Amino acid sequence: MRTNPDPESSPMEQTGAGRSRISALPWAAALLTMVFWASSFVVIRDAGPHFGPGAMALLRSLSAAVVLSLWMLVRRPRFPRSKRVWLIVILWGVAWFAAYVVVLNAAEHSMDAGTASMIVNIAPLIVAVFAGLVLGEGLPKRLIIGVLISLAGIGMITAASFTGVFTVVGLVLSVAAALLYAGCVLIQKHFLSREDSVTVTWAGILAGALACLIFTPNLIGDITAAPLSITLQVIYLGVVPTAIAFNLWGYAIRVLPAGLLSSSSLLVPAIVVVLAWLLLAEVPPPLAAAGGVLCLAGASCAIGPQIIGSLRRR
Repeated sequence: MRTNPDPESSPMEQTGAGRSRISALPWAAALLTMVFWASSFVVIRDAGPHFGPGAMALLRSLSAAVVLSLWMLVRRPRFPRSKRVWLIVILWGVAWFAAYVVVLNAAEHSMDAGTASMIVNIAPLIVAVFAGLVLGEGLPKRLIIGVLISLAGIGMITAASFTGVFTVVGLVLSVAAALLYAGCVLIQKHFLSREDSVTVTWAGILAGALACLIFTPNLIGDITAAPLSITLQVIYLGVVPTAIAFNLWGYAIRVLPAGLLSSSSLLVPAIVVVLAWLLLAEVPPPLAAAGGVLCLAGASCAIGPQIIGSLRRR
C-alpha cells in the first residue's frame, strides 16, 4: 500500500489536512490547461496559412524549449536516474511534441479543421478505455456516458463549421494524431508520473525540438514571408499552450487517473467556440452553440463529481 505518493513532499502535504488542501489543485491545473490548449486552436486559424506543419511545430517547440531552459536554470531539477526512463522521456517527447504536432498540423491542412479536431477528440475515449482495462483505473459508466455526450456535441460543432474540405489523407492523419495523443498520455501516466514533471516536460520538449530541426529550411522561408504578428502568435503557441500548459498537465497527471484527466479535454471544443466569439468576433451558429452546451454537459457528467468532491473535501 502506498502511504506517501511523493517522498519529497512537505510534511504538510503528507498529512490528511495537507492532502485535502491540495486536492482541488490538480483539477484547477487541468482546467487551466484546457483553456490554454483551446487558445492554440484560435491562434492556429490565423497562423496556419502562413506556416507549414513542420515549420510551425519547430518554432513552437523551440520557443517552449527556450522558456523552460531558462526556468531550469533557476530551479533545482530532479533528473531521472535510470537510462530506461531517459529513453522513455526522449521517445515520448519526440512522439508528443514533434510527431503529434506535425501530424495534427498536416491533418488540418488536408481537411476541414473542425472535422480533424472531431476525429482527434476520440483520444479521450481511447485513453479512458485503455486506462480502465490495462492500468486498472476502472470504467465508470458515468465517465463513458459523459465522453459519448461530449463527442456528440463535438460532432454538432463540426457540422456547423464544416467547409466541405475532406480527404482520405486528412482522415488518416487525424486518426494517427488521435492515436499519438492517447499513446503519449498513457505513457506519461504509466512510466513518467513519478518523475519531476517540470524536468520531464522540459526534456520531452527539447527532444521534440531537436527532432523538428529537419524543418529548419521551411521555418526560415516561412518566417521571412510571414508578418511579424503571425510569427509572434506561433511563439505564443510555444510559450503558453506548450511550455506552461504541459507543465500544468504534467502536475495534474501525477495525481489524477489518466482516463478521468483526459476527459477534461472534451471541454476544449466548447472553449474554442467561446474564445473565437470573444477574440475573433465569430458568432457561433446555433448548432455550434448547442454542441458546445453538449460538450460542457458531457464533461460535467464525466469529471464534475470528482471536482465537486475535491472542493467538498477541501
